Amino acid sequence: MRAVLDAAAVQRALTRIAHEILERTQGADDAVLLGIPTRGAHLAARLARQIAEVEGRTLPHGTLDVTMYRDDLRLRPARTLGHTEIPDGGVDGKLVVLVDDVLFSGRTIRAALDALADLGRPRAVQLAVLVDRGHRELPIRADYVGKNLPTAQRETVQVRLAEIDREDAVLLGTKPEREAGR
Repeated sequence: MRAVLDAAAVQRALTRIAHEILERTQGADDAVLLGIPTRGAHLAARLARQIAEVEGRTLPHGTLDVTMYRDDLRLRPARTLGHTEIPDGGVDGKLVVLVDDVLFSGRTIRAALDALADLGRPRAVQLAVLVDRGHRELPIRADYVGKNLPTAQRETVQVRLAEIDREDAVLLGTKPEREAGR
């Protein structure tokens, strides 16, 4: 695998996303960041910290597990259920910014929208991703993107975060031929 973003580039991308969220939401007074586990949850926490540094106030953030809302439950081995943690005040009437590491087919985000609908009725929903690699299967588009990374179907994108992997990086690799397109 080869590095596409190093730690400094990941940090710059997150800083840019944090500033864009503030600019496009006029200060994000009613915003809530919800990260999709695992890496999206860590990215949401980082974005909340960066916004707090700029604005001097903490932006509510939490996690949104989408496991039971996925449309591939029957196609893959059983997954461990994650944890959903909604900040005090909930999501009703709020601007919810979903946060994930990689946007690919759009299916995880569709599952997140279904999970979110079961929790309440946000005023609006936006999407922030560290990497958009293309190849959408559903009409989903990110509002905030750290890096647009055009890829081939047979390529893989791996996001590594210090909280889990002891380093920040985005790596690009290739699937073996028999797995391409999965």
